[in-house]
Amino acid sequence: MSILFVNGSPNKRGNTARLANTLLEGRDFNTLNLVDYRIFSYGQRFDNDQLDEVLSAMKDADTIVMGSPVYWHNLSGAVRNLLDRLYEALPYGRDGQLSGKKLVLLFQGAAPKPWMIEAGAYSISKFCEVYGLEYLGVASTKSEAKNLSRLL
Repeated sequence: MSILFVNGSPNKRGNTARLANTLLEGRDFNTLNLVDYRIFSYGQRFDNDQLDEVLSAMKDADTIVMGSPVYWHNLSGAVRNLLDRLYEALPYGRDGQLSGKKLVLLFQGAAPKPWMIEAGAYSISKFCEVYGLEYLGVASTKSEAKNLSRLL
């Protein structure tokens, strides 16, 4: 089973990455730091856009761990932008390019309110529903990540 951690934090070794290490302890996984890729806004077209590279890595994985800090009460801009761009890049439905994969959301912040976690989890769960991924849940603490790791 191949696992891809998509880190939506600008801090490659920050709390989001540490939460991924807790979730994935003892497992081999690859990390894709969104901060290292040029993914332009929805509707823009530039020759040096790297969405296809990110999408290719996601297609190659059996399980995707999407990590985001809580910014402005929701997902980071890097994750939100990726979701927006995938909207135009992927066909809808359970027979699409990401269909059948598992997805976990790691969503943490300094002191997020429950409604903030729910808002981010809702966005990711709807993404999974639209594109046929199996949504395993959200973890925002180390203990939640350890519990969720049992589903991988």
